[in-house]
Amino acid sequence: MSRIGKKPIELPGGVEVAIEGNIVTVKGPKGTLTQVIPTGMEVAIEAGQVVVKRPSEEKRDKAMHGLTRTLINNMVIGVTEQWKKVLEVNGVGYRVAKQGNKINLTVGKSHPVSFEETADIKLDVPDQNHIVVMGCDKQKVGAFADMIKRARPVEPYKGKGIRYEGERVKKKEGKTGSKK
Repeated sequence: MSRIGKKPIELPGGVEVAIEGNIVTVKGPKGTLTQVIPTGMEVAIEAGQVVVKRPSEEKRDKAMHGLTRTLINNMVIGVTEQWKKVLEVNGVGYRVAKQGNKINLTVGKSHPVSFEETADIKLDVPDQNHIVVMGCDKQKVGAFADMIKRARPVEPYKGKGIRYEGERVKKKEGKTGSKK
């Protein structure tokens, strides 16, 4: 049996889970999330815990067992604590500013790059070199953070650009040529 799939998911106070066929809805203090789970997976609520069971020992069912449990667990964490990604902006003259519900990035282009908050995603700028992307849905937070990161990917020679907090970029040595 899957080590991840067999663990029950604890439901903290204030979290409600509704199961209708293969659609799971999780409601909590930070929002509501809905997920379509793979067909065949059996999801049940037992004694304040969500339990995921698989119908057979087939390879596909084994693969979907842990995935289903993880998707539901991520939804429970999202509606209670929210997911968060922190981005660092490194480079001379590179900075971030928040204006209303938009952030403006000055990252070495001829124009500032702007990103706007959505209903699901909230943006925060604690200082001019950091961006915090927050939301209930882990997949949407990761996708939005990656979209911001692609505005100026880290270049390997000087290390300038946007990266995740704690991400290490392998630096390359520059060209060496003969002096004239």
